[in-house]
Amino acid sequence: MIEMLDLLSQIDVEVWIIFGASLASFLLLFVILYNVRQYAQGGQYRKNHRMDGKVVIITGSSSGIGFETALDLARRGARIYMACRNYEKCEIARLEIVRKSDNSNIYNRSLDLASFDSIRSFVSTFLDEETRLDVLINNAGVFYAPYLLTKEGHEMHFGVNYLGHFLLTNLLLDTLKKSEPSRIVNVSSYFYAQGHINKNDLDSRQTYDRISAYNQSKLALILFTRHLAHQLRCTRVTVNAVNPGNVLTNISRHMRIHRLAHAVGPVLSTFILKTPRSGAQTSIKVAVDPKLEFISGKYFSEVKEEDLVPHAEDEQTAEWLWNESLRLTELYDRNV
Repeated sequence: MIEMLDLLSQIDVEVWIIFGASLASFLLLFVILYNVRQYAQGGQYRKNHRMDGKVVIITGSSSGIGFETALDLARRGARIYMACRNYEKCEIARLEIVRKSDNSNIYNRSLDLASFDSIRSFVSTFLDEETRLDVLINNAGVFYAPYLLTKEGHEMHFGVNYLGHFLLTNLLLDTLKKSEPSRIVNVSSYFYAQGHINKNDLDSRQTYDRISAYNQSKLALILFTRHLAHQLRCTRVTVNAVNPGNVLTNISRHMRIHRLAHAVGPVLSTFILKTPRSGAQTSIKVAVDPKLEFISGKYFSEVKEEDLVPHAEDEQTAEWLWNESLRLTELYDRNV
């Protein structure tokens, strides 16, 4: 009997040792995964600066980064124009933002960046409604799409990601100047560093590679940002570019990783990719932070300023692209 009790006692101790080791392993794994997730989400902008009375336009704000940016600025009291291609989808998003922010000054307006006519119509309607514009966030984009053309015949990445926003920004510049201090935020990507401006084939008509086309469009946004900042140096209108990072949104729907990430579930994917809310943080900071009121022509990533690769600071290429963009958008006599 005593020997049996000793045996049971020994087994009991071994069970507790195994249990303790398992619990310690679980806690260690939890800590590791938590830190991996936090690292994957990147920098966060936690300041509570208000935007009451500010008028904001955000392109592509019906989902993803644009939606989270609009929601955050709505909670800060901004008057927001959601400029989206799909009106019905945008209306659903608008109602959700109104409900979550308790801000009724959120408006749904149609804008197709693949059509110059749509861009001009959007601007005309906006100027009939508003006399000021405090922040323009050029957020909408196309990512690794098959070869497609805009209404005017431009390759879709170049046409939507860059040229459409180039036209939109220029048509709103006078209003931005009247509203100064005001800001322009161009959502680029760290893939700009692999970009190259193909002066002989901007629209990829000779050869098409969706990766190269996307990278070129994001480099074009950087060059545009820097050149416009130089032209606006005597004003209080600032323009900066941001990198949202690797974000799980519908913009990646043409990639295999998008299908894989959604297949394994949102929880697991956030250990590798940012959530849209985390991806919006740098855009929010650059649009809101009072410390950046006089900062222009810069590139931000992980809510802090970063240096550009040398070819993104090529002033001759930037000037060439600016003049070519004026020609393509028929803004020949544009004086910034």
